[in-house]
Parts: sequence; C-alpha cells; structure tokens
Amino acid sequence: MRIESLTVALRPRTAWEAVELGTALTRRHAAAIWKPWLALTVPILLVVNALAWAIDALWLAGLLMWWLKPVFDRIPLHVLSRAVFGEVPTTRQTLQAQRNWGLRWLLPYLTWRRLGPVRSLYLPVDLLEGGRGSEAGARRRALGAPAYGVASALTLVCINFEIALCLGMLGAAMLFVPNEYFSQVGSTALTTLRDMPDWLSLVANLMAWAATSLIEPFYVGAGLGLYLNRRTEIEAWDIELALRRLGARLTNAGAALVLLLVFALSAVPMASHAQDADHQSHAQPVQDDASASEVAPDVAGKQRGPNKITRVTPEQIFGRSLVDDASLRKAVAKAYADPTVSPTRTVATWKARDPKARKENKRDDNDMGWLGSAVALLSEFGLWIVLAVLVLALVMTAPRWLVWFRDGVAREPREFDGPRLSDLAEPELPLPDDVPSVVRRLWREGRQREALALLYRASVEAMVARTGATLVPGATEAECLRASRKLARTEDRDVFAQAVRTWQYAAYAQRFPAGDELDGLIDELARRFAWTPVAGPAGVAA
Repeated sequence: MRIESLTVALRPRTAWEAVELGTALTRRHAAAIWKPWLALTVPILLVVNALAWAIDALWLAGLLMWWLKPVFDRIPLHVLSRAVFGEVPTTRQTLQAQRNWGLRWLLPYLTWRRLGPVRSLYLPVDLLEGGRGSEAGARRRALGAPAYGVASALTLVCINFEIALCLGMLGAAMLFVPNEYFSQVGSTALTTLRDMPDWLSLVANLMAWAATSLIEPFYVGAGLGLYLNRRTEIEAWDIELALRRLGARLTNAGAALVLLLVFALSAVPMASHAQDADHQSHAQPVQDDASASEVAPDVAGKQRGPNKITRVTPEQIFGRSLVDDASLRKAVAKAYADPTVSPTRTVATWKARDPKARKENKRDDNDMGWLGSAVALLSEFGLWIVLAVLVLALVMTAPRWLVWFRDGVAREPREFDGPRLSDLAEPELPLPDDVPSVVRRLWREGRQREALALLYRASVEAMVARTGATLVPGATEAECLRASRKLARTEDRDVFAQAVRTWQYAAYAQRFPAGDELDGLIDELARRFAWTPVAGPAGVAA
C-alpha cells in the first residue's frame, strides 16, 4: 500500500470513531458509490422478481436479494478502498471491476460466512489483502479480534435501521388514509397481509431493496473504517508517515546544503589566484614561516611551495560549525512533538494530597488504634455473633415453643380412608302438613331461629313448586330471589322477598321480628301459597 497517498488523517482511534470515519468516507464519495450500486442492483431486482413471479413464489425474490448482499458489498468497498488513496474510480471502472474482483471469496460469503456478524470487517481483510488459506485466517484473527464486539454491534444496528426504514415507509403510506376510513383500512390491511397478494409481495420486495440500498454502503464503509484503524494500530502507519515526511524534509535540506557547498568550493580557486596576485604586488617582508602561518594560513601555504593547494574548510566559508547539536535536538524534539508520531493520553488517578501529613496523623492515632480494630472486628463478625445468639436462644426455649408444633401435628386431620356413617349428613326432613302451626309452636318454645328457618324453607319450596324453577343444592338467598321473579303476581313476589329478608336478618344479624310481625307474615304466606289455616295470633303472642 502507498500509505503516503492516503487522504485521511491516520491516528489511533477508538473503534466507534473508526466507524464514524467509515461513514464519513461513504458520505464524501456518495455519488461514486450509489451510481454503480443502482446500475447493478436494479436490473438484478427486476430479473429476480420476474422469475419469482413466474414460479408464483415472490417471497423467494426478497430472500434472494437479501442473500446476495455480499455480492453487492463489493461496490462500495471497491470505491472506498481506492478513494482513500486519492483515486476515485468512475462508474464504468467500478462495474468492470465486479466481473473478476474478489470472485474467489464469494462462495464463502454466500454460504457458511453469510450469517457472520462481522462481515463488514472481514470483507476488506479478504478482498483487499488477497490472502489464502491459513494466512487469511491469521489476518482475520489478528485484525478482527479486538474489534469483534463493535463489528457485531454495527451489524445489529444496521439491521435495526433497515427494519425501521421499512416500517417508516408503511407508516408514511398510512398517513394518506383519512381518519374516518382508518379503522376500515386497518381491518382490511390485516386481511390483506394474511392473504399476501402478488402486488403486496412486490411492494414488500421493493421496500426491502430500498432500505438495503440506503443502509448497506454505510455498513461497508464503517467496516472499512474499522479495518484501516486496526492496520494503523498494528503496523503504526501514522508513525511511518511522520518519519517519511521527516526524512523527506531532511533529504531536501541535505541536497540544498550539498549544492551550496559545491558552489562555494568552485569559487575558492578564483579567490586564491586573486589573492596571490595581490600579494605579489603588495608583498612585505615576512619574519618567519610560523608567524606567516598564524597571520594567513592560505598565504603561508602558498609560500611553502608553488605546487601546494590551499586548504579551505567549511567553517571558513560559512563562518560557523555545521554540526550544531542544539538545533538538531530542537528539530528532533519538534518532530516527536507531532501528535501523529507520539500520541498522548491523559490518565487520572487518585493521589494523596499530602502523604507525609497522613503518615504523621497515623502515628498520632496509634494510641486509639485498639478502638478502630475492635470496631472493625465487630463489623466483620457481628452478623455471625447475632446469628449465634438467636440459635442459642431458640435451643434454650425449645421446651416452650416445641409443644405448639406437637399440638398442631396432633390436631391435623387424618387422611380420608372412606365414608363413615357418622360423617354422613342427616337427610333433610320433609315439611310438616301444617307449616304455620309448627312455626308458631317453635316460636313459643323459644326456638326462634329454627322457626324462621322452617318458614324460609317452606316459602322456597312453595315458590319453586309454583314457578317450576330449578335451584342447585346450597342455593343462596339471592339466587332464590332471582328465581322468584317468575311468580306471576307482584304480591306473591313481595311476600316471598319479605320472608327471605326476615330469615337473613335472623341468620346473619341476630335480629328477630316481633311477634305481631311474624304472625302477619305467616298469615300472608299461608294465604298466598295455600297453606293449611290454623289458629290466629294468640298462640304467637304467648
């Protein structure tokens, strides 16, 4: 890879920042991606739906278009993988590349890897690096292991976005339904969905394709962003780029220095000849060779012999040493200060404000250290101590509370081993022939509850005989009142209801009627239900 041609800023990013980088690349090169995408997918969509309609299985067209996603993913991957290096392919070039680019990886991605959760991350590894067998597997593990969770979450998010887009299209269609027809359209829609006619299947396939066409390029771009970030982390692309830039700057500076030296050295002989001529015309007596060499080294060299070449150093030309350690250190420090070469991060940790003061305070508190140790010991083992005390108390008081359990077990009923004669309820006695006389007699004997019970029972049987109603065993007073509504006369219903209320007051509230009230009720019931007439109120009053 020519990483010096990258058009994105390389730096270590978090996985989600890498995802955002990939989606930004997709937005930047949207035209180069969606033009070949539509040019390839629209014809395939039409052909697949036509074939599915011919065999009367339009649902198969939608499933097939969804299954062919890895084939279509090569389009955005081809565009973005070249656009990041500054070479955006045209629509024609992208479509021509689909004939043979990455074909050997289509079989795995259409079979056992089709439902893989990290397809967006593994596609660039396989299609861009071109590895084979175990080599490709090792690359997938090395690049995909740290970003596996984020790549899986990316797949889930994109699936939810596609579902949301399909539901949004359905909701947008429902917005055009008038309110007065909304309920009718809703019921019709449910029926239509159950039947699923052909036109509805075509609409569903079209909506699924539209949602996929909108989301899938972003999905592939996000996976490419994760891939580039992992390559940057493993291979230190950012540091390599910074070093290459630094080397280029040093190379340019060295070339300029060499040219300057050549130019300067080429001018030295001319300066020497001019100096010789000037020396011959204005020569003065020289004391000795040593003094001459101290005054003018170049002239002294010329005097030692006519064939001697003057020695000229760069320091004499530039007036200073070329090896400047301070400037070199400054340049190196500036290079390493570049955030792309040496990224930094801030880590916050807790630290004691004044450790020495804390140690002194500990020394001062040593006298009360036993109290802190006691509190800590009590806090640690206090729960166990409380539990031990409770268990000891239960053991010591066992003779008192253990009797309750024994009595309870003793009072438990034995298992039922068959009906016994004493358990059988006594069969209900028949009504007497003269109900009013028996009721009055029971009342005089002080057996008011039994008298009212007999009166209530006789009234219920008389009502059932007259109406033909059927009462279940154990029928309540309310059920009897509901059954009495079949009585033909209102007077009969009223007197029956009075008899029921009288019994309820006595049974549940212990409120008994007066003797005159009971006598009038008995007479009215005897007249309405044709009971045998008996002696009047005198007997009841007693």
